[in-house]
Amino acid sequence: MKTKLNLNSGVALFTSVLTLLTLILAYNTPPLSGPFCRAASCFQYPYLDIASRFPRDYYWMAPAMGIVVAYLILMLILSNRTEAKKKLFGQLTVIFASMSTAIFLLTFFTQLSVIQPSLLKGEADGISLLTQFNPHGLFIALEELGFLLMVASFLFVGLAMTVKTRLEKWIKGIFIGGFALTILSLVIILATMGLNREYFFEVAAYSLTWPTLIINGFLLFKLFKKDQA
Repeated sequence: MKTKLNLNSGVALFTSVLTLLTLILAYNTPPLSGPFCRAASCFQYPYLDIASRFPRDYYWMAPAMGIVVAYLILMLILSNRTEAKKKLFGQLTVIFASMSTAIFLLTFFTQLSVIQPSLLKGEADGISLLTQFNPHGLFIALEELGFLLMVASFLFVGLAMTVKTRLEKWIKGIFIGGFALTILSLVIILATMGLNREYFFEVAAYSLTWPTLIINGFLLFKLFKKDQA
């Protein structure tokens, strides 16, 4: 039992620290296309001149893959702590977290392993649709779907928790709050921008879900250490 609890606290801390470091790295990767681009020359469709940005603009994706795997393990740990009467919520947590993780891994791995080799070989077909530089391309759409599934897991893991301490109350509130704020941001962006939202929701989702993982990662580390004591 002690080994399990050590693993639990380790995963929670790892998730929090890795997400924080990756968020800093991503923040320092300025957008070079779309509405947030402030460069003198922004990349435009069909985005075939982006080869020079590899690997600089892709550094953050490798640790991001580690984040989603750690997040999935953390959701599984929390699901296993669920009381019998709330097992369905715990199972739904793992289902949505698994789908979210699979989508993010596919999305990031495609950028790292397909886009750059294709450009170097002069294979331009499909690049404009797949690249992260397209503000309304497949990369952004898949990220949006991944985040929606992630916050659904936040909702269900919050509902699955049985609150006995103030610390657990905070953790539950932050998970459910992360879900509510992300959905609210989507509703507002859709209402004001519709199909022209570009990557505004993606940025909002990063700004809400990753801080949720950072804060609750540290709080869960504290909770698991208390369990171990």
